[in-house]
Amino acid sequence: MSALSPFHLAIPVHNLEECRKFYKDILNCEEGRSSDHWVDFNFFGHQLVIHYKPKSDEELHTNPVDGKSVPVPHFGIVLPWETFHLLAQDLKSKQIEFNIEPYIRFQGQTGEQATMFFYDPAGNALEFKSFKDMNQIFAK
Repeated sequence: MSALSPFHLAIPVHNLEECRKFYKDILNCEEGRSSDHWVDFNFFGHQLVIHYKPKSDEELHTNPVDGKSVPVPHFGIVLPWETFHLLAQDLKSKQIEFNIEPYIRFQGQTGEQATMFFYDPAGNALEFKSFKDMNQIFAK
């Protein structure tokens, strides 16, 4: 796999300070530039920006995957195997409420991966995952 360029993702949040605390204190993301309406974070080497947007009544959409309700849209990061499990333990110790608890998909098969889903305080869905063999990230 070749070196990846950092992505830039901007997401809406209805409470800038609550989400700033979540990304900084819960996910341990380093804060960068900010204003009264947005905050930059180093999201595992990528640029994540939370932008203030008034709360809306949009309904959450999910798709069934492995008998679980996967929220759409969602975003996240693919971490090394050990890092994923350490983060999962850290999030459990911080009493994060998981939408989908950490579990292993395709165990013993091509594309074996660990995954977990949870929401930030603004209702943005995050998925963190890891592949047992990072060379199988796009394997069929």
